[in-house]
Amino acid sequence: MHRLTEFAVGLLFGLGLILAGMTDPGKVLGFLDLAGTWDPSLALVMGGAIAVGVGAFAVARQRTVAFLGGAMHLPSASAIDRRLVVGSLVFGAGWGLAGFCPGPAIVSAGAGQWQAWVFTLAMLAGMWVHELSAQGPAAQPATPQ
Repeated sequence: MHRLTEFAVGLLFGLGLILAGMTDPGKVLGFLDLAGTWDPSLALVMGGAIAVGVGAFAVARQRTVAFLGGAMHLPSASAIDRRLVVGSLVFGAGWGLAGFCPGPAIVSAGAGQWQAWVFTLAMLAGMWVHELSAQGPAAQPATPQ
């Protein structure tokens, strides 16, 4: 039952991205082009998403168990540190260059857009490189001599 619920929520999320225009890189780039022909329509999408998120976190903070019975794992960090700022800049630069962010890219890749496949593969490669660098040299396997 959990997997079916997860699938339904993911499907609803993907359909929402399609209906909102978030899977169209041209629309996203039009939103990010403040100096050109700015398209403010995605601001409403973001505002709606933020409102839903604020409400969901308010409910989640009052609970100890998730709606499907699992443990609640809410973020505990609240500091704005170097990693957060650099990560935000990299995310924004990638979004501005490609017109995709992770969720819409996966939806667009599923729809067969080759640009979304390139973005998704580059995103996965970046995640892999981050994991390798976060482990540090001590976690790397020793090379035989």
